[in-house]
Amino acid sequence: MASNAPAAAHALAILTLLARRPTPVSAVTIARDLGLPRSSTYHLLAVLVEQGYAVHLPEERRYGLGVAAFELGFAYTRQAPLERIARPRLTWLADAAGHSAHLAVLHGRDVLYVVEERVAGRPSLVTDVGVRLPASLTASGLALLAALPAAQVRALFPSPDAFVQRHGVGPTSLSQLRRELSATRQRGYAVEDGQVTPGLASVGSAVLDHTGHPVAAVAVTYPVDDVDDAARDAVVELVRASAAELSVRLGYRD
Repeated sequence: MASNAPAAAHALAILTLLARRPTPVSAVTIARDLGLPRSSTYHLLAVLVEQGYAVHLPEERRYGLGVAAFELGFAYTRQAPLERIARPRLTWLADAAGHSAHLAVLHGRDVLYVVEERVAGRPSLVTDVGVRLPASLTASGLALLAALPAAQVRALFPSPDAFVQRHGVGPTSLSQLRRELSATRQRGYAVEDGQVTPGLASVGSAVLDHTGHPVAAVAVTYPVDDVDDAARDAVVELVRASAAELSVRLGYRD
């Protein structure tokens, strides 16, 4: 079995290369970019095509991803691995912080909450699994937006009509949002104070995948009057550490 390990690694490298290219790629290019012998490259491609993970386009003399690769990606989504990986860490975070913790993903201009860990005796929250809130108002949403390319943020918020407020606070223009996202990047985490619920504040940090793309955000919500600066700083470090650990679990390397 050990003798097959290099071939397996090379096959996975080919699939990764195909997945990252916007169009099909020639075998010569694959061999060159991966530093593989052409004969080995053609052999591995033939196996991948036979198993359905790659498709050969003879008219173009190029290779692309096959249906089996799509099915594998869909199975990943169906099994909800992010939620499974995150839940134990969110449970730990809520216990360590003493406040409710959340995991949210970006859904258009909103965040969608996918994991909620509540702490007994803490105030009730509007967030829950399946709830959507404007990303520009939440700590988790601001953390996600701050990790996106500027062009993508601009596409999400093309006009003032794209901004929503709950209590008369929060950004109402792209320039205001950009200032908030810049501050988020400088401090290394996102903050929200009363924009979702008066009297409650949140801190959030983005979870990055193996490409550095923000796939989710970890956040903790707490009553403003019950948390002093030192306690808040402790919560921030717990949130950032949790997001960093989940990022590593998803393959991110700084």
